[in-house]
Amino acid sequence: MHRITVSASVNLGHLFWLRSLAIIGQLCTIAFVQFFMGVRLPLPAMLFVIAMEVLFNGVTWLRVSQDRPESNLELFGQIWVDIGALSALLFLSGGTTNPFVSLYLPSIAIAAAVLPWYLAAWLAAFAVTCYVLLGFDSVPLNMDNPANLFDYYRAGMWVNFMVSVALIVWFVARMSRALRQRENALADAQQRLLRDERAVALGVQAATVTHEIGTPLSTIAMLTEELRDAARTDRGLAPYVADLDLLDQQMSLCTSALARLRSRASSGSRQAVGEWLGPFVEQWRLRHPHVTFEQVGDAPADASLDDTVAVSQILTILLDNAARASRDHVTLRSQRAEHDDLVEFEVCDAGPGIPASLRASLGAAPVDSTQGGHGVGLYLAFSSAARLGGSIELSDVNPPSAGAERVPRGTRAVLRVPARAVAASAGAPGMRPDAGPDGSSDSANSSGAGDPKPGAAH
Repeated sequence: MHRITVSASVNLGHLFWLRSLAIIGQLCTIAFVQFFMGVRLPLPAMLFVIAMEVLFNGVTWLRVSQDRPESNLELFGQIWVDIGALSALLFLSGGTTNPFVSLYLPSIAIAAAVLPWYLAAWLAAFAVTCYVLLGFDSVPLNMDNPANLFDYYRAGMWVNFMVSVALIVWFVARMSRALRQRENALADAQQRLLRDERAVALGVQAATVTHEIGTPLSTIAMLTEELRDAARTDRGLAPYVADLDLLDQQMSLCTSALARLRSRASSGSRQAVGEWLGPFVEQWRLRHPHVTFEQVGDAPADASLDDTVAVSQILTILLDNAARASRDHVTLRSQRAEHDDLVEFEVCDAGPGIPASLRASLGAAPVDSTQGGHGVGLYLAFSSAARLGGSIELSDVNPPSAGAERVPRGTRAVLRVPARAVAASAGAPGMRPDAGPDGSSDSANSSGAGDPKPGAAH
């Protein structure tokens, strides 16, 4: 992805270096013509013009160092000065008989590449006017041997052609590339803005729903408590005590989630990965007690996350998708990525994999899930990961092969998020792979899990 460049060095910087090369070329040409070709030039006047160019180029460098976007009028003035300096030097060295008179063309080509048409037209008119005036009046070349004029003119035209081609190709190509990069960066920014607007709209809807379900949840919790009290004396309700306990447990999860939503705006969420991941896994397993789950390895003890709330939301979506794809095999691995400033969370399942029809749209927009959802979860997960400066990568664990279309191949989701280094003692060991919500052993044992991931859009 390209970054939008607002530095003045994009155009003015190129003009600065181009003028610097032109000044060096002018000095070399004057020295060669004066000392090796026997042409006596008005050196004081020509060196004065070049000195003014050097002074103006120094001012241009100060402008470039300000790192402020240039305006079209600034570029117009820069090229105007270059055409004026070239005209002065041509006036002092033969006018239109000077083979370097066609150096007007690179300046006009540059103007046409970087300026609006009307400003480029003004510069073209200025160059044509200077050319016409040079045809009427100029300082003639004073040569020791005028008979060599045609040979010198031919050699000068050859050099002039090569220089003009090099300038046009170098500058115009670089400017065109810079403009294309700006356009691509602008398009990327517009896409991110649209994606963020969609995410904000979904967030507003989620907040509205959260507010609306508060009262129904309270009513359900109250009725559940009354049924549990009645079950102590009513034998007809006794068989449902376990179900009522589970319902009460799930209600506690809902109310705690609402409480976290209310407190996130005012509370910080930076935490060491080792301290945060264990409670997060325990909380998630309470939501899916029937899923065979394994936490592979220990969490990195020397890394911390700036926003564990957002990372929790992303991992919850990925784990929920994995649980829907294969209830008998879900794994989670956390480790340092190849770059030390990133932490990698790998969620795997043993489901049917990612449908080919959804690969291009997953994470880019809500899609229809293969399991009845609307695909909003993965869309929000991708948006949140991008906001954190991270990324999500989806892939098949076992790519499909000929004759094995019906074999479950599983899916792997890799979440990479920026992390900060912390003291080694700050981390806390993660949960045991087979620990249940209360720390006891569970039947989850997916040892050879490899690396699957959520298979369906949530």
